[in-house]
Amino acid sequence: MRNFILAIVFVLPFAIQAQELNCKVSVLSQGIQLSDKRIFTTLETAVREFMNNRKWTNDQFKRDERIECNLTFNITKFTQPDEMSGTLQIQARRPVFNSNYGSLMLNFIDQDIVFRYLEYQPIEFADNAYVSSLSSIIGYYAYVILAMDYDSFSIEGGTPYWQKAQQTVINAQTDGGKGWKGSDIPPRNRFWLTENYLNAVYRPLREANYLYHHMGMDNMYSKMDVAKLSIKDALTKIQTVNKQRPSSYNVQLFFNAKTDELVNIYKQATPTEKEDILKLLNELDPTNSNKYVKINQ
Repeated sequence: MRNFILAIVFVLPFAIQAQELNCKVSVLSQGIQLSDKRIFTTLETAVREFMNNRKWTNDQFKRDERIECNLTFNITKFTQPDEMSGTLQIQARRPVFNSNYGSLMLNFIDQDIVFRYLEYQPIEFADNAYVSSLSSIIGYYAYVILAMDYDSFSIEGGTPYWQKAQQTVINAQTDGGKGWKGSDIPPRNRFWLTENYLNAVYRPLREANYLYHHMGMDNMYSKMDVAKLSIKDALTKIQTVNKQRPSSYNVQLFFNAKTDELVNIYKQATPTEKEDILKLLNELDPTNSNKYVKINQ
């Protein structure tokens, strides 16, 4: 069961129980030439209600425990009456103990989504069967968001949700859509995201999630020195994965969310701490080295 440490601070005694996600949904369609774009508005409403009203776990969440997340669809092609394609940005934040700060856990773009949606058509989803491409995509990412959140509160606590996400991948492969198979191009897709997280090689990356958030960020406002050591331990865990799987998709996703936060944390470090952390960050995330120089500014 998810370790609801934050409930002590943030939840009122008589707060109404709520679903797990507080998901904001946007559907962008600037490139689509239609006189009536109402279908995109109804799609936005349907996805938001699906994500927020469905019960995804057996745990009881209070309203203030819901996971803050965002789904931003950018529809670049619409073939009437119902086929859409484009990209989907997924973001999720985790509240930090003793603060009103939300730490960004996920921030990436699925570059190749294709699905069908008829206006006012209900979105239906099943854990053990393929229903539709749209419900598979958003159901998959609901489980990924939950898995990341649960992993941050206990070591490998998100395993049941990684497994549910993986089952969604398997179910969706029957449709033949892009992003669900290991052989799809590009290889950085839904299949590999879950396949890697459930692979023993990536176990240190999941441990890093816990060390970074629960042992690190949750201590940032009371034990800063302990917090920074835990965050460095988390990066060292990621280093072990990086040595076996250089430039892996999952490691890149970690830094997509954490680069700016790491800069802000270590700007306040000692010169020795800065030197050590810069060496580690430039090794693990060389594409953002131009951002890490700000640690010394």
